[in-house]
Amino acid sequence: MKQTLPLGRVAGIPVRAHWSALGIAALIVVLLGATVLPQAVPGYGQRQYWLVAVITGTLFMASLLTHEMAHALIAHRHGLRVGSITLWVLGGYTELQEEAKGPRIELATAVAGPLASLGIAAVTFLAYLFLPGSALAASAAAWLFTMNLMLGLFNLLPGAPLDGGRVLHALLWWRFGDAIRADRAAARAGQILGTTLISFGLLATFLWNWLGGLWLAFLGWYIAASARQELAVKLARAGLRGLLVREVMTPAPDMAPAWMNVEQLVEKVVLNSRQTVFPVVTLTGAPAGFVSLDTLAAVPTERRSSTRVGTLTTMQPPLRTIAPDEEATLLLEQVAQGQPIAAVVVDGDRLVGMVTGADLSRVLGQALLRTSASPRLADHDHV
Repeated sequence: MKQTLPLGRVAGIPVRAHWSALGIAALIVVLLGATVLPQAVPGYGQRQYWLVAVITGTLFMASLLTHEMAHALIAHRHGLRVGSITLWVLGGYTELQEEAKGPRIELATAVAGPLASLGIAAVTFLAYLFLPGSALAASAAAWLFTMNLMLGLFNLLPGAPLDGGRVLHALLWWRFGDAIRADRAAARAGQILGTTLISFGLLATFLWNWLGGLWLAFLGWYIAASARQELAVKLARAGLRGLLVREVMTPAPDMAPAWMNVEQLVEKVVLNSRQTVFPVVTLTGAPAGFVSLDTLAAVPTERRSSTRVGTLTTMQPPLRTIAPDEEATLLLEQVAQGQPIAAVVVDGDRLVGMVTGADLSRVLGQALLRTSASPRLADHDHV
């Protein structure tokens, strides 16, 4: 997720905040300080309301982080690689760099977040009941109890990509022994849940609260869309399983030597090639980036003889290198980045191939066909 602010590390896991999370945190503080707390417990000064609002908003964001940390720590405990945790407008997201190896591990990882939220809800409820001092602090504790209770229960709704959808997936995987069948069922449940939330949201928009209704409709749209996307990625991963990178890559591509000038590259390589993008290599044959036809065409004709190819790669995003005998499923991590070259294939220090966006599109299409062609995988499942 782009446009994030690093917040540090917790238990060795990078934690980031998307700009939308900062906006939501500010909105929560404003609503608490200007509306919620003054209406719940009138009679205090503005400074007190705002101080408690800031503390409460910070504690709520900490509770979101705790929810995601529970996922991450349980996943790490079961040997799964955790990339990062990102807080954003809809709560948080824990990036797992590999899938659970069995339904028990997936179930434990999925349920950890909601249980953490419900645990925080229990603690804040006890604080509301027994907290000594002002009614203002008790009101803040009541708000935190309500928010964490709603967060925990909502995430347990049975539909991907919510935690409840992953719980459903783990249980179905456990029951039928077929992860793909469970993928389809969890995704279908997520689409049904999303459509239901959209319907209720639109109804609420016209009959009760237009702002809350629109938010509910947006949430439903996000759930339905994410369920479809998640299913496509899982089916693609299943279809790619067993393939090696060498079976996906474009072998021995035409290359762009970094020491050449643009005029030489165009005349000797580009005009005789069917490629639209060219990996740039150094004198040792190591990859240094890539140039595309558009990049080359942007160089004025009079400057082509004086412009080295290597200078055109400095602004390109760093390329991922991968070995030809690695699993092709690793390439799925590059799909969302939208680079012309998803990865360059290196054998030792020598570039032997590249995986382009076209290569990925082709192999993913074949993977989806391969997955849906199996009679077992084409069954109509019911949730």
